[in-house]
Amino acid sequence: MRPNPISLETAKMLSEKLNVPIEQIMHMPQHILMKKMMEAVNQEEKKEEKE
Repeated sequence: MRPNPISLETAKMLSEKLNVPIEQIMHMPQHILMKKMMEAVNQEEKKEEKE
């Protein structure tokens, strides 16, 4: 499998947000990566609503 076409900066940001190593972000299938990103966005929205 070839690496995801994202920049290193984006991979770093995603690894921090998702608590996943950068290597795993780069080689994760795109549909799974998109699902995890949507879950992270939904969690942030829920936190903002509570505040």
